[in-house]
Amino acid sequence: MALCNFHNTLLSSSSSSSYSSSFSPLSPFLKPPNALRFFTKFSTSPFSLRALNSSNNDNPTGESAGGEAGQRRISEQSSWEAKDSEGRDYLYRLGKEADNMNIAVGARAGIIDDLFVGNFLGRDSDIVFDYRQKVTRSFEYLQGDYYIAPVFMDKVVCHIVKNYIAHLLNTNVPLILGIWGGKGQGKSFQTELIFQAMGIEPVIMSAGELESERAGEPGKLIRERYRTASQVVQNQGKMSCLMINDIDAGIGRFGNTQVTVNNQIAVGTLMNLSDNPTRVSIGQDWRETDITNRVPIIVTGNDFSTIYAPLIRDGRMDKFYWQPTHEDIINIVDRMYEKDGISRDAVVRIVDTFPNQALDFYGALRSRTYDRSISKWVDDIGGVENLGNKLLRRRKDEKLPVFVPPKQTIDALLESGYSLIKEQQLIMETKLSKEYMKNIDD
Repeated sequence: MALCNFHNTLLSSSSSSSYSSSFSPLSPFLKPPNALRFFTKFSTSPFSLRALNSSNNDNPTGESAGGEAGQRRISEQSSWEAKDSEGRDYLYRLGKEADNMNIAVGARAGIIDDLFVGNFLGRDSDIVFDYRQKVTRSFEYLQGDYYIAPVFMDKVVCHIVKNYIAHLLNTNVPLILGIWGGKGQGKSFQTELIFQAMGIEPVIMSAGELESERAGEPGKLIRERYRTASQVVQNQGKMSCLMINDIDAGIGRFGNTQVTVNNQIAVGTLMNLSDNPTRVSIGQDWRETDITNRVPIIVTGNDFSTIYAPLIRDGRMDKFYWQPTHEDIINIVDRMYEKDGISRDAVVRIVDTFPNQALDFYGALRSRTYDRSISKWVDDIGGVENLGNKLLRRRKDEKLPVFVPPKQTIDALLESGYSLIKEQQLIMETKLSKEYMKNIDD
């Protein structure tokens, strides 16, 4: 309509209705666009169906078929324009109740009128183009042969399968699996390895997303992510699930910390999903055909006693405490050091030298051995004063010196382990907070 008004303005300022007139604002520097030439075929008044159908030859009775003066119905037998009790037609209701979450549908040539597609965004212009994000997670970065603890795999696989065949089982199946245990024990990593082995494309959330400056936003986000996982099953034919990492950090209650409205809504949303996993609203009107595929939810955390008790009750959440055994730790670390040529006997010696450590400690050993090699590499590229120029502002054809990774040895790994242990002890023994805050409780 704005384009039509612009067209009328141009015509009113011209002494002739033809664009070939010498007085036309568009000539002789600019030819009229196709859209404007298209409109001039019909009328100088604002473009409407009346302009296109100004003739009554196809309506021998001469009566308006739409019930309103000057408007015509698409067809005598069409129900698209039928009004409901509130005076709204079918198209209005269809748009309001729409649950299509496929944001990749944009102005595609051949789908809508080419007049509104244009070429400035390309023939298949996407309404979000480069800003579209892939919510689901794939695991191409997990290269190599990793060890998955059998008891861990049995629990996760059993939970996933039970939820996918819940309609065939004559029993109550909890929707949520809560994996909890000590810090750095590989809860999330082991789960991702299982997803990769099973070919699952999950939707993964973080506890940091369970808070927002807008009330109700995290709860809606959980429902949207759950429906996205459901659509992976429906549209792609792949298994999927919703995973929330470190959930107790997002909705747990620690001491006198404040419980926000978003915490309560997030808990209530998860409880509602557990009770009604196939009816998930994100704000649209309910429709009988709006049935969401049931997909399992997996959450990880350290201390589930901080979570609202009705959420973690047995009917809603199946809980699994993960504490790897000595044999599990040796098998996992052995696969971790296998590519470095470290023997299994050397791995056993390392694990026995540093007992009661989390799994991420043994990964940190290997990372610490790279420190000397990285320091040497910095000297090779010109020292610390040239880091910015070499790393960020070098020429495209200028290559950096090749980084040579260190050769892993049992002595180097043990030396790194003692260094990490020393840092742990300093933190626990020094406690500088007592020095800075004299009134802190012991």
